[in-house]
Amino acid sequence: MPSAASQGARNTRMLKKLAVVTVMMFGFGYALIPLYDVFCEITGINFLTQADGKAEDFARNTQVDSSRSVKVVFDANIKGPWRFHPTMSSVTVHPGELTTVVYEIANQQDKQMVGQAIPSYMPMAAAQHFKKLECFCFAQQDLKPHEARSFPVVFVVDPKLPKDVTEITLSYTFFEIPGRVAGVEATRVTGGS
Repeated sequence: MPSAASQGARNTRMLKKLAVVTVMMFGFGYALIPLYDVFCEITGINFLTQADGKAEDFARNTQVDSSRSVKVVFDANIKGPWRFHPTMSSVTVHPGELTTVVYEIANQQDKQMVGQAIPSYMPMAAAQHFKKLECFCFAQQDLKPHEARSFPVVFVVDPKLPKDVTEITLSYTFFEIPGRVAGVEATRVTGGS
C-alpha cells in the first residue's frame, strides 16, 4: 500500500499536469480567433474584408490590358430577413480597367437592423487579383425598418491575373449582426440585483 507521502507526490504531479493541460487549452482557445482569420484570409472563405489602402494608387497607376477580357459574375446570398442582389448579373472587363457595379440591400423588418457582407471569390486564386477601391463590405451597414439602399462596388482586376482565368465569380453573403442595433452594442439584461 502506498504511503501518504508518495500518494501526495503523485497527486501533486497530477495537479501540475492538469494545470499545464488547462493552460494549453485556454491558450489554444485564445489563439483560435487569429488562426481562423489567417485561415480565412488564405482560403478566401468568410474573410472580413479590410479596405486596401493601396488599391486607389494601384488603379491610378496600372495599365489597361485591352488584349484580354475577364467576365466577372456577381452573386448574392442572404442570411436573415433581407432583400439583397446585384443590379447586374455580370460584366466583362479588361484587366486594369476601373469598374463600378451596384448592389441593393433592403431591410424587410419592422425594426432597425445591422448587417455585414462577406465576399468570396471563385476561383479562390482570383481574390488576390481583385482590388476593391470602394465596397459596402468594408463596414457593417445600419438599415432602418424597411429601408432600401444601393451600394457601389468599385474594383479593378489586376493585369497580373493568370491568363487561364477568364471568369471570376464575386459572391457576397449578407447577414444580420446579432446583438447590434443602430451601431451600438446591445446589452444583455440579467435578472436579480
